[in-house]
Amino acid sequence: MRAFAYWAGILVFGLVLGLGSAFLALRSGNSGDSISVGPWKASLGAGSMDADMYTRARVALFGLLALDKKETLYYTASTDDAGAPLSGDCTYIVEGRDLAARWWSVTPYGPDSYLLPNDAGIYSFSKTTVKREADGHYIVRVSADRQDGNWLPVKRGESFDMTARFYNPDASVYAAPANATLPSIVKEGCK
Repeated sequence: MRAFAYWAGILVFGLVLGLGSAFLALRSGNSGDSISVGPWKASLGAGSMDADMYTRARVALFGLLALDKKETLYYTASTDDAGAPLSGDCTYIVEGRDLAARWWSVTPYGPDSYLLPNDAGIYSFSKTTVKREADGHYIVRVSADRQDGNWLPVKRGESFDMTARFYNPDASVYAAPANATLPSIVKEGCK
């Protein structure tokens, strides 16, 4: 009976350790093919036949429709440029120029990895929808409170992520995805 209890304990410990480490690996989003550009992170294996098991599991769990990396590169930010987690209690300025792609979009997602429901019906900004300044760059405010100009609504009291999609990226992005130019995310203030 003691031997059974011993081996049962070892088995339970092994299961908890294995499941716990798998959960942490999936939540962290880090894998051998991950790169960072400021607060933006990308898994170069997403949508690829070469994707490791953790990348495939993240795609399955978090609902990302990952196209092949020859068609689309995905960069996700869960923090601002200063490294603070993105929060619906704050207002952020997302500022940049056109991403180096045939078409692009930037979209906030809730903690459940789905679009954030909102009364305004605004879910992203893109190459064709963002209003630009006179010099061609854009400024978008991300906030739970309605903003003038380009505005992406988020939900007060909830964390969120931002995803930038490069559809048909330029050759320079393929060659050096860690050197891609992405918009800055700067906290303007919090309530």
